[in-house]
Amino acid sequence: MSPTALLPFSPAGFRAIVNRWKYLLALAVGLAAVVSTIVVLTLPNIYSSTAVFLPTSPQSADPDRLVEGTKLELGGRAEDLDRVLSIGQSLPVAELLVRKFDLYHHYKMGDPGTDKVENNTLHEFSSNLSIVHNERDAIELTFQDRDKVLAAQIANTLVSTIDSINQQLTLANRRNVLELYRQRSASLGQLYEQTRLAVIKARRRYGVFGLEQQGRYLAKAVIETEKELRVAEGGGPGSVPGLRRALRGLTSAEGGNAINLENWTKGADSLSLATNRLSDLEKRFVAARAAYEQAETSIRSRVSSLYLVQRAQPATRKSKPFRLPIVLGSVVLTLVLSVFFILLLELYQRRPGASLPGAVA
Repeated sequence: MSPTALLPFSPAGFRAIVNRWKYLLALAVGLAAVVSTIVVLTLPNIYSSTAVFLPTSPQSADPDRLVEGTKLELGGRAEDLDRVLSIGQSLPVAELLVRKFDLYHHYKMGDPGTDKVENNTLHEFSSNLSIVHNERDAIELTFQDRDKVLAAQIANTLVSTIDSINQQLTLANRRNVLELYRQRSASLGQLYEQTRLAVIKARRRYGVFGLEQQGRYLAKAVIETEKELRVAEGGGPGSVPGLRRALRGLTSAEGGNAINLENWTKGADSLSLATNRLSDLEKRFVAARAAYEQAETSIRSRVSSLYLVQRAQPATRKSKPFRLPIVLGSVVLTLVLSVFFILLLELYQRRPGASLPGAVA
């Protein structure tokens, strides 16, 4: 039976067709292997550098929480992760890195200044950058480049830039909080000073310098003087007029004594309230001043908003291209496509009314 009479999709027919076209198939596969080998050899090695970090909540870096000893909350909130991802993929950050490392000339796009150069450079930069949220709630930032050292530098600089911008987002609010602390401390300090002066003035006015001790002294003195007066009035020792003057001096403000029961009674309630308020203001003022100083220290220290798990390091091996799979893939694809087109050609030639190769007219 002639090979052309066999069905093209039967095993025998398929083998016959391949055998008839084997030299052209070998030529196509050989050309594909040679061309793909040449192409992959011209491709530059691409190196990847990866930095891994965890975002912290900006609330945990606020002064009002830092002064209470609150620890940094490592990235557990979706909004913190989204904010960091948005910052890293934003256009201003890309433009900053492109200008900093002069990627216009590194990517051979030309001199900056035109829309075409800017857009092509930013597109190339974005295609080499990958920022993903992994299954462990960490963020992996990977940058690829022909220069492995430059790839690591760009990745680390990008992490620092994200950290800086992330801090700037809450810095204004933190400064407002700090200003509130300062105003509160200043207000309490002013109230404390006013109350202290009022207490001093009241002490001088009423002659009350120690409520409890002075009250006991006056009570004892009045009792003893009055007892001596009663004894003298009964014929005992002592001068009645003198003891009466002494008793009047102890009990009346007009008696001439600086410390007397009348003024003590008038000033006791006022001074008790004033001294209690002064003590309360003192405690609040000390606490407010300490909170302000600690908050000021926390802002000046610029607490990092990122917890860096792994810095990007220059890669020790290339990440792409995978040359052998590319060559093998191109060879297999060429072989499959060649066989496909050969089968189509065979079906076309064997359609009804078509002349078969070798047929007698």
